[in-house]
Amino acid sequence: MSPFEHGEVFVLDDGGEVDLDLGNYERFLDIKLTRDNNITTGKIYQSVIDKERKGEYLGKTVQVVPHITNAIQEWIERVAKIPVDGKEGPADVCVIELGGTIGDIESMPFIEALGQFSYRVGPGNFCLVHVSLVPVLNVVGEQKTKPTQHSVRGLRGLGLTPNILACRSTKELEENVKEKLSQFCHVPAANIITLYDVSNIWRIPLLLHEQKAHEAILKVLNLERMDSIAREPKLDEWIARATIFDTLHDTVRIAMVGKYTGLSDSYLSVLKALLHASVDCHRKLVVDWVASTDLEDSTAIEAPDSYKTAWNLLKGAGGILVPGGFGDRGVQGKILAAKYAREKNVPYLGICLGMQIAVVEYARHVMNLTDANSTEFDPNTKTPCVIFMPEGSKTHMGATMRLGSRRTFFKIADCKSSKLYGNVTYVDERHRHRYEVNPDMVPEFENAGLQFVGKDDTGRRMEIIEIPNHRYFVGAQFHPEFKSRPSKPSPLFVGLIAAASGQLDRVLQDRCTGHAVSEKHVLSNGSYTPAIHQNGHPKKLPNGLSNGTYYGNGNGVHA
Repeated sequence: MSPFEHGEVFVLDDGGEVDLDLGNYERFLDIKLTRDNNITTGKIYQSVIDKERKGEYLGKTVQVVPHITNAIQEWIERVAKIPVDGKEGPADVCVIELGGTIGDIESMPFIEALGQFSYRVGPGNFCLVHVSLVPVLNVVGEQKTKPTQHSVRGLRGLGLTPNILACRSTKELEENVKEKLSQFCHVPAANIITLYDVSNIWRIPLLLHEQKAHEAILKVLNLERMDSIAREPKLDEWIARATIFDTLHDTVRIAMVGKYTGLSDSYLSVLKALLHASVDCHRKLVVDWVASTDLEDSTAIEAPDSYKTAWNLLKGAGGILVPGGFGDRGVQGKILAAKYAREKNVPYLGICLGMQIAVVEYARHVMNLTDANSTEFDPNTKTPCVIFMPEGSKTHMGATMRLGSRRTFFKIADCKSSKLYGNVTYVDERHRHRYEVNPDMVPEFENAGLQFVGKDDTGRRMEIIEIPNHRYFVGAQFHPEFKSRPSKPSPLFVGLIAAASGQLDRVLQDRCTGHAVSEKHVLSNGSYTPAIHQNGHPKKLPNGLSNGTYYGNGNGVHA
């Protein structure tokens, strides 16, 4: 999946490669989803074709209706019974996201399936929230309702009637606009929610709560009665996090050196993990995007201004991060970034490919192995520091990588990575790679001073590297960003931000003693207590963090 077309590919514990929207749900709800939570047209058609080949349709003509639509409904009902929050038993409510835009031909079978589904389960068991844009004409500042009116008309023409309208706009909807939408869309004014621009994304759940969106949903689903399973949301800690974010002033600059810098969604989870860590360290995050190709010598000749700008950004950053990627474009620039970080003692975090190029750089410039390379970029290299994994496939690209949650064991207890994780003996992190550090060269690297502090259960697969006498030089073969949460930021990202802001020694000490630097710790010891006002009254900050809900819109269907 091209990052330019889809954004990042999010990886789940079970190895599922899915749309980045599922990452949003995991982060906001602190849950673990599976590959079956991502329903695609290809999966549905494949399942129907497989059934037909097995003779399950008894030779009948297989059609979109009823076979495809039935398969979609069966998939939703099956997945809805699988718990994702760590508790036993099925969930009380299943959230289904139907992405795209009304009228898209790709989503037609899903719309028809949900129309049939809503009719079959009946009122009180199905609540449809329609997300729509209410644009504002800058010239006169008027909020236009026509796009929403037409999309609701199109939706009703396809057999679905919205119960709630979630209207996206730059500012809060005016009352007369709500009344107009209610009249033309046949939705009660109380069920028209406005999602306007806010200072940070963590305020969205608070915005929904303030407009009683949860009560509207509960009413449609007949869950609002006193003896129901519904409870008042506990959002005090969510308020604390959003407030802390808005009060941060001291900045920390991180240079993101990659090849897809033209589309920030390509590194969405990395950005979110940096954000979680920066709030944890009470720093305002500033990300400087550096195209790795702009750091290369060829750019100095072809585009000297771009070359100068890229190097100025790199040299002005407090920390450097090289994320994962595929292909040889821009690799030399990433190697130069790793070299600069190592030589200038600048905090560095390399993820997946970022770790591999750090190993190649070390071999070339510390061990004087000038022809060192990865077989991904030079299959005939005489010094293969990074090699293709034996179990991989070179003929089939889809789902043939080392994917999903794998265990990493710490081999050096006193290393920075182990301390950041709380001195545990192992961690489970998510992977997505075809190449690995050549295990036959590991003794040579270790003799030259590069430590492989984390390895898999066999001891043959390198997972984490460190340079011990460096402020913070860490590489991880796995992707720690996929398991970062607002209340539980990824330890390796916390290490990078802490090192870049001069807090690493304190953070390591706190983590070793079991006092992680987080909102919970900082708020409880009284060193950071911004005032929170609710309904005009000061409110004491709570001592922890909790989960919230984010209603998003995107492509694909997620149950």
